[in-house]
Amino acid sequence: MSPASEHAAAKAPDLAREAMASRALWHVAPGVAELRPSTAGAAPPGALAVRARFSALSRGTERLVHFGRVPPEAADAMRGPGQEGDFPFPVKYGYCLVGIVEEGPRAGERVFCLHPHEERALVAPHFCAPIPDHVPDARATLAANMETALNALWDAAPLPGERALVIGAGVVGLLAAFLLARIPGMSVTVVDRDPARRAPAELLGACFAAPEEAPGEQELILHASASEAGLRVALEKAGFEARILELSWFGAACPALPLGAAFHHRRLRLISTQVGSVSPALRGRRSHAERLALALSLLGDARLDALLGPVIPFAELPARITALLAPPPGAAQPLCPLVSYGT
Repeated sequence: MSPASEHAAAKAPDLAREAMASRALWHVAPGVAELRPSTAGAAPPGALAVRARFSALSRGTERLVHFGRVPPEAADAMRGPGQEGDFPFPVKYGYCLVGIVEEGPRAGERVFCLHPHEERALVAPHFCAPIPDHVPDARATLAANMETALNALWDAAPLPGERALVIGAGVVGLLAAFLLARIPGMSVTVVDRDPARRAPAELLGACFAAPEEAPGEQELILHASASEAGLRVALEKAGFEARILELSWFGAACPALPLGAAFHHRRLRLISTQVGSVSPALRGRRSHAERLALALSLLGDARLDALLGPVIPFAELPARITALLAPPPGAAQPLCPLVSYGT
């Protein structure tokens, strides 16, 4: 064993103890979260010791977790890397963490980690992706959502010159619109009930419309509103033989849809898309790691900073997470709340 290897081996127990001395966010009851000392067991082989700088709340998925709405039949599929506990409670959950490697051959490297909200963690290397130099720490937290949008576009196979709707101006919807708007000749309209979403949609190169103003005869529709009403708009605005990609995660909800004569007469295609598997369009040619690396590289555009915020200190997260995930009526709807670890 080389001297460097002996030093790394000698440091491993200390790193494990230090990581366990940190704190992580746990969901402990519907609408209740708290910070708990890390209690992880044995470190994964070759684990990286990562000190967090930022993490992001993925509002759609983490809302279901926070309020205990993960369907039992989906519990295994929803289980995330680094998760501790089981649904519904108590559970440590999250998958958008950015930090810096503290020790070993990759010391000093900035990484995006599929890992819960935690101050310091030991993370398996295959769940840590290097962050390109042109992507700042805060914006890198969008990587998981960008990966979802990217996989959806691989499923959708958009064509230059097509007319496209993106229904639902959350983070995934806006990132999908951002990617679509880069295709030559593509006409992209983002549809949302919240007029505050007009500014980020237009900043990212798309048009904006309220549901009642959305253009019809669309050839490609990406639905990301996680609502029955949004999916009905998609069916209504679809043109002949249109493709409707369903990006939403409904949890235990069962939306009722008008799948009568118009649906069949127009020969519409309703297609599921989900990030857990690489799209069939590139499966076998792109690994999960390669897809995530590409998603990170696509985050170089400074306009994407409009999706980020507010920034919440980690210590305040338990007290503020409920309002961030489910703001009261009339309150502003944040896009991608950021958690700052002050490091």
